Amino acid sequence: MRLRTLCLLSVAVVLLGQAIPAHAQLRKREVAMEGERAACVLQQVGKSSVSGTVYFQQVGNRIRVTGKIRGLSPGKHGFHVHQFGDLSDIVKGESAGGHWNPEQMPHGAPDTKERHVGDLGNVEANAEGVATIDEYDRMLKLHGRDSIIGRAVVVHEKPDTFVQPTGAAGGRVAFGVIGWAKPDTK
Repeated sequence: MRLRTLCLLSVAVVLLGQAIPAHAQLRKREVAMEGERAACVLQQVGKSSVSGTVYFQQVGNRIRVTGKIRGLSPGKHGFHVHQFGDLSDIVKGESAGGHWNPEQMPHGAPDTKERHVGDLGNVEANAEGVATIDEYDRMLKLHGRDSIIGRAVVVHEKPDTFVQPTGAAGGRVAFGVIGWAKPDTK
Protein backbone atom coordinates (compact mmCIF):
# COMPACT_ATOMS: atom_id res chain seq x y z
CA MET A 1 0.00 0.00 0.00
CA ARG A 2 2.81 2.38 0.89
CA LEU A 3 4.57 1.72 -2.45
CA ARG A 4 1.32 2.37 -4.32
CA THR A 5 0.87 5.69 -2.48
CA LEU A 6 4.43 6.71 -3.34
CA CYS A 7 3.87 5.82 -7.00
CA LEU A 8 0.65 7.84 -7.14
CA LEU A 9 2.38 10.73 -5.42
CA SER A 10 5.21 10.58 -7.95
CA VAL A 11 2.76 10.62 -10.86
CA ALA A 12 0.97 13.61 -9.31
CA VAL A 13 4.24 15.51 -8.93
CA VAL A 14 5.17 14.79 -12.56
CA LEU A 15 1.73 15.88 -13.80
CA LEU A 16 1.81 18.97 -11.60
CA GLY A 17 5.25 19.83 -12.91
CA GLN A 18 3.93 19.66 -16.47
CA ALA A 19 0.95 21.87 -15.58
CA ILE A 20 3.02 24.66 -14.04
CA PRO A 21 4.48 26.01 -17.28
CA ALA A 22 1.00 26.38 -18.83
CA HIS A 23 -0.28 28.07 -15.68
CA ALA A 24 2.78 30.32 -15.57
CA GLN A 25 2.12 31.37 -19.18
CA LEU A 26 -1.46 32.30 -18.29
CA ARG A 27 -0.28 34.24 -15.25
CA LYS A 28 2.30 36.09 -17.33
CA ARG A 29 -0.48 37.48 -19.53
CA GLU A 30 -2.40 38.71 -16.46
CA VAL A 31 0.53 40.50 -14.83
CA ALA A 32 2.03 43.72 -16.09
CA MET A 33 5.59 43.47 -17.32
CA GLU A 34 7.96 46.41 -16.91
CA GLY A 35 8.28 48.31 -20.18
CA GLU A 36 5.24 46.82 -21.93
CA ARG A 37 3.61 49.36 -24.23
CA ALA A 38 0.28 50.04 -25.84
CA ALA A 39 -0.45 52.68 -28.47
CA CYS A 40 -3.45 54.61 -29.70
CA VAL A 41 -3.46 56.35 -33.09
CA LEU A 42 -6.07 59.10 -32.96
CA GLN A 43 -8.27 59.96 -35.90
CA GLN A 44 -10.57 62.92 -36.35
CA VAL A 45 -14.21 62.83 -35.37
CA GLY A 46 -16.64 64.88 -37.44
CA LYS A 47 -15.10 67.88 -39.16
CA SER A 48 -12.19 68.32 -36.75
CA SER A 49 -8.63 68.02 -37.96
CA VAL A 50 -7.34 66.45 -34.74
CA SER A 51 -4.86 63.57 -34.94
CA GLY A 52 -2.00 62.16 -32.92
CA THR A 53 -0.56 59.18 -31.13
CA VAL A 54 -0.72 58.30 -27.44
CA TYR A 55 1.44 55.65 -25.75
CA PHE A 56 0.82 53.76 -22.50
CA GLN A 57 3.90 52.15 -20.93
CA GLN A 58 4.21 50.07 -17.77
CA VAL A 59 6.65 51.73 -15.35
CA GLY A 60 6.65 50.04 -11.96
CA ASN A 61 3.07 49.94 -10.70
CA ARG A 62 1.97 52.92 -12.84
CA ILE A 63 1.32 53.61 -16.50
CA ARG A 64 3.26 56.39 -18.19
CA VAL A 65 1.06 58.18 -20.73
CA THR A 66 2.97 60.04 -23.45
CA GLY A 67 2.21 61.44 -26.88
CA LYS A 68 1.37 64.37 -29.11
CA ILE A 69 -2.03 65.52 -30.32
CA ARG A 70 -2.26 68.02 -33.18
CA GLY A 71 -5.05 70.12 -34.67
CA LEU A 72 -6.64 71.20 -31.37
CA SER A 73 -7.83 74.69 -30.55
CA PRO A 74 -5.45 76.32 -28.02
CA GLY A 75 -6.32 75.50 -24.40
CA LYS A 76 -7.51 72.51 -22.42
CA HIS A 77 -9.39 69.49 -23.78
CA GLY A 78 -10.94 66.57 -21.91
CA PHE A 79 -8.89 63.40 -22.34
CA HIS A 80 -10.32 60.02 -21.36
CA VAL A 81 -10.26 56.28 -21.92
CA HIS A 82 -13.73 55.21 -23.05
CA GLN A 83 -15.49 51.83 -22.81
CA PHE A 84 -15.36 50.56 -26.37
CA GLY A 85 -12.80 50.43 -29.14
CA ASP A 86 -15.62 50.96 -31.62
CA LEU A 87 -14.77 53.74 -34.07
CA SER A 88 -17.75 53.23 -36.37
CA ASP A 89 -19.40 56.58 -35.52
CA ILE A 90 -16.96 58.96 -37.24
CA VAL A 91 -19.51 61.81 -37.14
CA LYS A 92 -19.93 62.14 -33.33
CA GLY A 93 -17.68 59.42 -31.87
CA GLU A 94 -20.46 58.08 -29.66
CA SER A 95 -19.73 54.45 -30.61
CA ALA A 96 -16.81 54.56 -28.12
CA GLY A 97 -19.35 54.67 -25.26
CA GLY A 98 -18.80 56.47 -21.97
CA HIS A 99 -15.74 56.78 -19.76
CA TRP A 100 -14.15 53.45 -18.78
CA ASN A 101 -15.57 52.97 -15.27
CA PRO A 102 -15.46 49.29 -14.24
CA GLU A 103 -15.81 50.10 -10.52
CA GLN A 104 -18.86 52.38 -10.98
CA MET A 105 -17.18 55.35 -9.31
CA PRO A 106 -18.11 59.04 -9.66
CA HIS A 107 -16.27 61.16 -12.23
CA GLY A 108 -13.11 62.84 -10.95
CA ALA A 109 -9.73 64.34 -11.66
CA PRO A 110 -6.76 62.01 -12.20
CA ASP A 111 -5.35 62.77 -8.74
CA THR A 112 -8.58 62.14 -6.78
CA LYS A 113 -9.25 58.97 -4.81
CA GLU A 114 -12.63 58.33 -6.45
CA ARG A 115 -12.75 58.58 -10.22
CA HIS A 116 -13.47 56.59 -13.35
CA VAL A 117 -10.46 54.52 -14.39
CA GLY A 118 -10.64 56.37 -17.71
CA ASP A 119 -10.58 59.86 -16.19
CA LEU A 120 -7.26 61.28 -17.39
CA GLY A 121 -8.20 64.94 -16.98
CA ASN A 122 -7.14 67.36 -19.68
CA VAL A 123 -4.47 67.84 -22.30
CA GLU A 124 -3.45 71.42 -23.03
CA ALA A 125 -2.79 72.58 -26.58
CA ASN A 126 -0.34 75.40 -27.18
CA ALA A 127 -0.90 78.33 -29.59
CA GLU A 128 -0.08 76.03 -32.53
CA GLY A 129 -2.77 73.53 -31.44
CA VAL A 130 -0.32 70.86 -30.24
CA ALA A 131 -0.71 69.09 -26.89
CA THR A 132 2.28 67.18 -25.55
CA ILE A 133 1.49 64.50 -22.97
CA ASP A 134 3.86 63.05 -20.37
CA GLU A 135 2.00 61.93 -17.26
CA TYR A 136 1.82 58.91 -14.95
CA ASP A 137 -1.43 57.23 -13.92
CA ARG A 138 -2.00 54.89 -10.99
CA MET A 139 -5.31 53.36 -12.11
CA LEU A 140 -4.78 52.36 -15.75
CA LYS A 141 -4.01 48.67 -16.35
CA LEU A 142 -2.66 46.86 -19.40
CA HIS A 143 -3.72 43.42 -18.10
CA GLY A 144 -6.53 41.78 -16.19
CA ARG A 145 -10.22 42.43 -16.01
CA ASP A 146 -9.82 46.24 -15.97
CA SER A 147 -7.38 46.38 -18.92
CA ILE A 148 -7.54 49.35 -21.28
CA ILE A 149 -6.43 47.21 -24.26
CA GLY A 150 -9.15 47.27 -26.93
CA ARG A 151 -10.81 50.37 -25.46
CA ALA A 152 -10.67 53.89 -26.92
CA VAL A 153 -8.97 57.17 -26.13
CA VAL A 154 -11.28 60.13 -26.71
CA VAL A 155 -10.25 63.79 -26.93
CA HIS A 156 -13.04 66.32 -26.30
CA GLU A 157 -13.67 69.82 -27.65
CA LYS A 158 -13.78 71.52 -24.22
CA PRO A 159 -11.97 71.19 -20.88
CA ASP A 160 -13.02 68.55 -18.38
CA THR A 161 -14.34 70.60 -15.45
CA PHE A 162 -14.73 67.47 -13.26
CA VAL A 163 -18.45 68.03 -12.65
CA GLN A 164 -20.76 65.02 -12.53
CA PRO A 165 -21.40 62.81 -14.32
CA THR A 166 -18.69 63.14 -17.01
CA GLY A 167 -16.96 66.52 -16.75
CA ALA A 168 -18.96 68.60 -19.27
CA ALA A 169 -16.12 68.39 -21.81
CA GLY A 170 -18.42 68.70 -24.83
CA GLY A 171 -18.29 66.81 -28.10
CA ARG A 172 -15.63 64.41 -29.26
CA VAL A 173 -12.97 65.68 -31.69
CA ALA A 174 -10.74 62.59 -31.97
CA PHE A 175 -10.67 58.94 -30.96
CA GLY A 176 -8.63 55.80 -31.46
CA VAL A 177 -8.35 52.20 -30.27
CA ILE A 178 -5.71 51.23 -27.70
CA GLY A 179 -3.71 48.21 -28.88
CA TRP A 180 -0.41 46.52 -28.10
CA ALA A 181 2.61 48.45 -29.36
CA LYS A 182 5.93 47.26 -30.65
CA PRO A 183 8.37 47.11 -27.71
CA ASP A 184 10.39 50.27 -27.15
CA THR A 185 13.95 49.56 -28.30
CA LYS A 186 15.48 52.84 -27.10
